[in-house]
Amino acid sequence: MDRTKQRRRGDTRQRIQDVALELFAEQGYEKTSLREVAERLDVTKAALYYHFKTKEEIIVSLFEDLTKPIEDLIEWGRQQPHTLDTKQEIVRRYSEALTKAAPLFRFMQENQATVRDLSIGDTFKTRMLAMREIIIDPEAPLVDQVRCISAMFTLHAGMFVLQDLAGDADDKRKAVLEVAIDLVTQAHEGAGQPHEGAGQPHESAGQPHANAGQPHANAGQPS
Repeated sequence: MDRTKQRRRGDTRQRIQDVALELFAEQGYEKTSLREVAERLDVTKAALYYHFKTKEEIIVSLFEDLTKPIEDLIEWGRQQPHTLDTKQEIVRRYSEALTKAAPLFRFMQENQATVRDLSIGDTFKTRMLAMREIIIDPEAPLVDQVRCISAMFTLHAGMFVLQDLAGDADDKRKAVLEVAIDLVTQAHEGAGQPHEGAGQPHESAGQPHANAGQPHANAGQPS
């Protein structure tokens, strides 16, 4: 097949994915039929079937295409040391991947019951466990491991919780990213290091007050 036909076929496939995702968002996955996808695209069902036989095939293809950067990030992260630079880079790349795949993740958030029944549900869970594996230091205290995991979910929350918050979308994304990077930075700096003063008695602890046991200057003196 020549490159022009390959490119045209690729464009049609992407248009089907985009339109289907729009309809799933508008009407819900269960209430949308392939016929409606074909009508919105102004193509025949036969033309649609050439690319996808079922709605699940469309969603699975979207998931595979849009989460490929996350899969690549996991493979990269597995080959890196657990340094602060690595953790911060993981957070930056993950933020970028989520931003590019935002429509898909919004669909997954709003159709959680459906996603659990589709094959992508287990795949997504596996990838989240793999992300956890590359971002935490298994030797770190539990509280710092939780900070690293919280950084990931801070990025997730930024896609949904902040979308109705006033402000520029890019500024909000940068703010969320800054908070996530702060979390992994705190976790790394705290890993294996006791907090200042931790386990140390307060300088006055166990010491009598300077005047403890001493009578007040005027105590016992007639006025």
